[in-house]
Amino acid sequence: MSDKILFVDDDVHILQAFQRTLRRKFNLETALGPEEGLRCVRERGPFAVVVSDMRMPNMNGVEFLRQVREINPDTVRMILTGNADQQTAIDAVNEGYIFRFLTKPCPPEVLARALEAGLEQYRLITAERELLSKTLAGCIRVLTDILSLVAPEAFGRALRVREIAARLCRELNVRDSWQIEIAAMLAPIGCIAMPDEIVRKVFRGEALKDHEQLTYQTHPRIAYDLLSKIPRLEQVALIVAYQEKLFDGRGFPADLIAEEAIPLGSRILKLAMDWDDLLQAGISPEMALAEIMDRRGWYDPAVVAALRRTLNLNRVCVVREMKVSDLVDGLILADNVYSVSGTLLCSKGQEITPAIRFRLRNYAVNVGIARPIRVFVPTNTDQENLENQLIPDQ
Repeated sequence: MSDKILFVDDDVHILQAFQRTLRRKFNLETALGPEEGLRCVRERGPFAVVVSDMRMPNMNGVEFLRQVREINPDTVRMILTGNADQQTAIDAVNEGYIFRFLTKPCPPEVLARALEAGLEQYRLITAERELLSKTLAGCIRVLTDILSLVAPEAFGRALRVREIAARLCRELNVRDSWQIEIAAMLAPIGCIAMPDEIVRKVFRGEALKDHEQLTYQTHPRIAYDLLSKIPRLEQVALIVAYQEKLFDGRGFPADLIAEEAIPLGSRILKLAMDWDDLLQAGISPEMALAEIMDRRGWYDPAVVAALRRTLNLNRVCVVREMKVSDLVDGLILADNVYSVSGTLLCSKGQEITPAIRFRLRNYAVNVGIARPIRVFVPTNTDQENLENQLIPDQ
């Protein structure tokens, strides 16, 4: 009886009758009127099933259940109607607001069967959502693992861009920001189909030849074709497809999409990627911001304004050399890290995590690391307090 059912009616005697009849079989709560019902849904939900009377003061049952759906789309919604209200209820069923309507007076056994059907429907919905979520998470892990192995420089950049994009999303109060963060991680996935030399040039800031540029311009489309086939990643795929599109419509893909018609995630991603490129080139944040402001027509002004609000240009960091054994989570790499054999292990700007520390320690013991590791540390941070510090991205 873990899945909860909520009954809403403006007649306390009817609610008490529901409690007496059904409480031994179902996990039942009641609310007197639609206002209290919405408060229950917000404060004590989620409810598997919500059953509402049709005729209530200030708000009828259809409107009440429409608001319930906005709060918790997975909740199964039912309505109790009199004969005069049936056409309204039928219309609500057809529009998808209501799972089932029941006619008053409703025999207890009929109501019980309807509630059992509603609970089963709720379990099916939530089970499918959980399965999709686990499948989606697995797909994303596989893709990012492939990217980290095949194109570690692109993967390192993706990690940095994700952090920048996440800050911009928070500043802009973006809903479903998870899609943009995933898009940031998977934006370079099309690079796995590019020649290694082109990928290395791009992520080292080297100029491309004309034919190499034409080849590189296809990577968003390759990524889109790959991601759009994965359930629930359709919007992520669209964000990735327009990652190189300028706000005024220039760039690629070469179509008529411009300004607000470009997905917001793409507009955020474009600025985040270019901001990272400027910082990785050794430009100071102040100079990088001036460069961004000079690129007229490139970026959404609202996103640029959000970036400016997130910057703390008075923040000062120093670069410190550390042994692998001294690394702690949260530090930011100031340089690429290579093994003694020349294998790129981690990219500049990458945050130290437990997985990164484990990887570096393994290489240090079994292969060797080329030189002491350099990290960014705030000037007011002592070695003993490093674990409690939030080190800014660079």
